[in-house]
Amino acid sequence: MNVSIAEPTVPVTEVSIESVLLDADLFVKYASPEKAFKLLKDSLERSPRSIPLREKMRDLCISQKNLTEAARQCLALVTLYIGREDFDLAYDRLQEAKLLDPRISVAPGLEAIRRARRPDYAVSRDRSPQKVRTDVTLAGNIGYVSIFDAVQVIENAKMTGLLVLKSELALASVAFNEGRIVDAECNGKNGVMAFREIIELSSGTFEFTTADHEFPVVINVSSNTNFLLDVLTELDNERAEQQGLRNVGSELV
Repeated sequence: MNVSIAEPTVPVTEVSIESVLLDADLFVKYASPEKAFKLLKDSLERSPRSIPLREKMRDLCISQKNLTEAARQCLALVTLYIGREDFDLAYDRLQEAKLLDPRISVAPGLEAIRRARRPDYAVSRDRSPQKVRTDVTLAGNIGYVSIFDAVQVIENAKMTGLLVLKSELALASVAFNEGRIVDAECNGKNGVMAFREIIELSSGTFEFTTADHEFPVVINVSSNTNFLLDVLTELDNERAEQQGLRNVGSELV
């Protein structure tokens, strides 16, 4: 059966977006996914900020095993959901992008979400020059290279060692076994509670030194990315709850 569907030739509106989505479904139904892909691609060129179009393209690419393009759509959706302050979906799409294409670095996305949820975090970051050692495997200034970036590098290289972080607020460390986070220490705390404080550091320096032995597993994670997302989500939820309690208290006064 031949299906003839006119492709849009005018800027995409809400009405025409709905039509494009229906047409794409028809193309898939009648075994023409390549036509659905072209239709969605052309429509996205006209309306790149359309979440429904990108979600449909994402679904199509996943179903057709085009995982690289699906991951690209997920990253675009992260930016769009941040713009709508829908941070839970932004986290979901960022995690999905990493699962679809392990080569992707989630550090920029994590930083973007954090900046959007906490504008004070971005403003307070200290970019003043600080002394950094050069006799270690990896070193940097947190004001320029985020903790997320450092974790990503260590994970990708599957390195075993200790990441030491120094700031005015803390002297902390994160232990890695073959790139996987296994322990953390910060201000007298260890494990997950320590890492919760470490992930909030916005200034200081870090140094990673490799080790010839593995560290005891105190934090048992299957994925650094998932662990980072979970900790960030918990912190943000707790902060929202505290703000809600403060608002209620101020109303009662």
